Amino acid sequence: MRQVREILRLSLDARLSTRSAAELVGTSATTVRDTVKRFRQSGLSWPLPSEISDTELEERLYGVCGVKPGRRRLSEPDWSVVARELKRKHVTLQVLWEEYNAHAQDGYRYSRFCDLFRRWEGRLPLVMRQSHAGGERLFLDYAGDTVPVVINRRTGEVRGAHIFVAVMGGSSLSFALATWTEQFPDWIEGNNAALAFFGGVPQLLVPDNAKVAVIKACHFDPQINRSYTDMARHYGTAVLPARPRKPRDKAKVASLRRDCRALAAGQVAQPDLLQSCRGQRRDRRVHGRSQRPASAAPVCQNASSAVRRGRCAKPEAFAGRALGAC
Repeated sequence: MRQVREILRLSLDARLSTRSAAELVGTSATTVRDTVKRFRQSGLSWPLPSEISDTELEERLYGVCGVKPGRRRLSEPDWSVVARELKRKHVTLQVLWEEYNAHAQDGYRYSRFCDLFRRWEGRLPLVMRQSHAGGERLFLDYAGDTVPVVINRRTGEVRGAHIFVAVMGGSSLSFALATWTEQFPDWIEGNNAALAFFGGVPQLLVPDNAKVAVIKACHFDPQINRSYTDMARHYGTAVLPARPRKPRDKAKVASLRRDCRALAAGQVAQPDLLQSCRGQRRDRRVHGRSQRPASAAPVCQNASSAVRRGRCAKPEAFAGRALGAC
């Protein structure tokens, strides 16, 4: 404001030219010209009254800080509420404008109201609504965060458990399994347990582009893990991974992952988690292979050879039980 007062003094009191006043103040001639123009439009008189402060002078010359000047000087509705109300049955922009006009007497007319809403709607990101038929897709993924599990009460030893999640596309029926790692045997075990839980086989398995499922992610021709392909062929289904860097392709499983993150943060209790992980804790490594008790669920490290050995559930176990309602 000191420069503004000096510009006004040199221009109006000393009667200097615009260029001379700019050289003395150390600013451009355009700034001097704009300042004098704003002063004459503000309705103030020179010399300035002694009671006017720098803040008041700035508001008179440049307006209130934070208020964008423009044509929208009338009260506007919450456009997000308008968009949400339009999804209801028998609700139109005409009905919403009448409600808006009843509360704001000096509001916009109907044509301007529709124009502003269409402009606001045009700035929204484009999202394609996905519709899933019953038993069509099963979304598979691992929750990002691990859940701390106390494996020894005496020493207080804690180990992180990874949560395998599976969600049906049609009904959002969900399944979760705690495993110690995210390696391929645990991935296959999670798939087997999920299919046994749902009691059938979907048409498509939609995993994330993790290395245990997809060796090379590609938008057009992804390279699926060979053993994972054998498992899908064994169950009579197919693997269609989500597109790389497109998280909305698996939005169903993303919501379940958020619940698992809340579990990892300690906001949700899971009584069965400790029992599930302790059952896997009984495994012992013998000569580089995992030896499991007979009661534990088998892990198919190679699906094709496991089918020949009878370790995986045969397709006859799900005969006539294709998922048609999930």
